[in-house]
Amino acid sequence: MLRFELGDPQAPRGHALLYARVSGSDRIVATYCVVLPISFSIGKYLPPMFAGQIPVDALNEGVSAVSAMPIPPMFEDVESFEVVRQLADKRADDLCDMGTLVVSDDNARLQFAAEGSAEYGELYGAYQSRWPTVASSSHDVPLDDLDVSDVLASMLPERERLGELAKLISQARYALELGDRHALDRVAADMRRLARPLPEKYRAEQLIEAALRPDAAGPKLAGLYLQRAYKILDEDYMSIPPIDAQIRGIGDGAPRGNADDDTPPGASDAPSDDPDLG
Repeated sequence: MLRFELGDPQAPRGHALLYARVSGSDRIVATYCVVLPISFSIGKYLPPMFAGQIPVDALNEGVSAVSAMPIPPMFEDVESFEVVRQLADKRADDLCDMGTLVVSDDNARLQFAAEGSAEYGELYGAYQSRWPTVASSSHDVPLDDLDVSDVLASMLPERERLGELAKLISQARYALELGDRHALDRVAADMRRLARPLPEKYRAEQLIEAALRPDAAGPKLAGLYLQRAYKILDEDYMSIPPIDAQIRGIGDGAPRGNADDDTPPGASDAPSDDPDLG
């Protein structure tokens, strides 16, 4: 039976100095007990030649062979009780008296250390069972719930991303011509997945809206937005105002100048004034 001299048996710290007196002498023996915070299978780390010495249940994957471990694995002689108490006090360890060790051979000291550690581990387990449940963070996404397509799409460089969008524009047009709503929804989802990480300057959302338009202007607008995106990627800013003028000429609802503004078409989209090109 453990007797706590330092610490609280109702709230063990998870690490303790265990000591005992050797019968018929002034000797003090001690070991250090630690409750492992992470479960593991000890058999996983043993060479095959030692595996046969471990119980089968302890070798099973995910099963912790021990909940509390004495280090060293047997009681060892220490200088005095005062030294052990000072160590526990300065290190903020629990200090537990195990009474008197009647037989002092190695086997007895091994067994005594194992019994003391097991009892300490049970006390700690009872204490831990009273802890409040910790809710998982809402930001933690289980690996099984991750969308592989989202992960792969996020890794694409911008040029490859635009290339994939170009392919999907054709697929969207084909689905529109067939009237295949299911296929169109799937293509739209793929396009948005690819476009999501792109900076606003590429106007990817407008490109997608144009590609999904059922009228004849849709493919033309989508093609113009794609050209514009490539020009931005290549930093060919002088070619962008004419493309913007064509987009406005088709009439996609993009903001226009004031009715009394006589600025020539496309002039307001020069690189120095277009916030998308910054």
